[in-house]
Amino acid sequence: MFLSYLLQRITNAIFIVFGITTLVFLLIHIVPGDPVEVMLGETASISDRKTLRESMGLDLPLFQQWTHYISGLIRFDLGNSLHSRQAVSEMLLDRIPATLILSISSLLTAMLIAFPLGILAALYKDTWCDHSAMFVAMLGVSIPNFVMGPLLMLVLALWLGWLPVNGSQGWPSLILPSITLGTALAAILSRMIRASMLEVLQEDYIRAARARGLKPMRIYCLHAMSNAALPVITILGMQFGALLAGAVITETIFSWPGIGQLLIESIEKRDYPIVQACILLISVTYILVNLLTDMLYTIIDPRLKLK
Repeated sequence: MFLSYLLQRITNAIFIVFGITTLVFLLIHIVPGDPVEVMLGETASISDRKTLRESMGLDLPLFQQWTHYISGLIRFDLGNSLHSRQAVSEMLLDRIPATLILSISSLLTAMLIAFPLGILAALYKDTWCDHSAMFVAMLGVSIPNFVMGPLLMLVLALWLGWLPVNGSQGWPSLILPSITLGTALAAILSRMIRASMLEVLQEDYIRAARARGLKPMRIYCLHAMSNAALPVITILGMQFGALLAGAVITETIFSWPGIGQLLIESIEKRDYPIVQACILLISVTYILVNLLTDMLYTIIDPRLKLK
């Protein structure tokens, strides 16, 4: 039963990745802009443009370019950059660690903010503590990354001089982009934790635990939080994939050398193979994280194994 479910999810994921890959390929080639003109400039001769276009295979019909690209993916060949002629897979491997570090640190930042806010808001429902926590959560959702990032840079880096403005100069450079990415996730996560905790605290086994004289901290952490974790893990799994998409803006703002910055640079240069590879990597990661989240359900809630 479990194996058939897993195979079904993997098959669906393959079709989704194929659809995303085809759609991105078509959209990139439809968007105005010619990589040959970007590389040679507007003053280049027609013969030079024609020679370069033929050498890169851009003179072929669109369907033939697509079949070459798909056949390369089947062989795990992402092609070469149109500008540097470097293998795209090597360029991605150089950038993946930076994006992974930023995503994990942003997730940890969100959890450090969201869990105390959500739990306190649930335990002290309809009090000033609850209203304050939800106000902070609403504030985090309302401010987008492209506004939060420059604000943090202005206050913490330029005015106070506590942190570096941008780049990757050790762990201090990680703080500002992590907070920028983590605050939006923390806002969503804290509201989910509050709702889940409020629902669980009304259950009979919580009343029974109180009647047995268990300490409140043990009731909340061991009994309540463990049973309220399932919807929270759903949000964590979905939002971790969203962090990769949000990292495109954040990495550009803070000049963080990750996949997001590489994607923006490649779009400006009309470097088709790199753009396609970056979007493909983000899509596959998002799908894999959701699949692993579903698998994690059965560990947290063994009742799901019976289904």
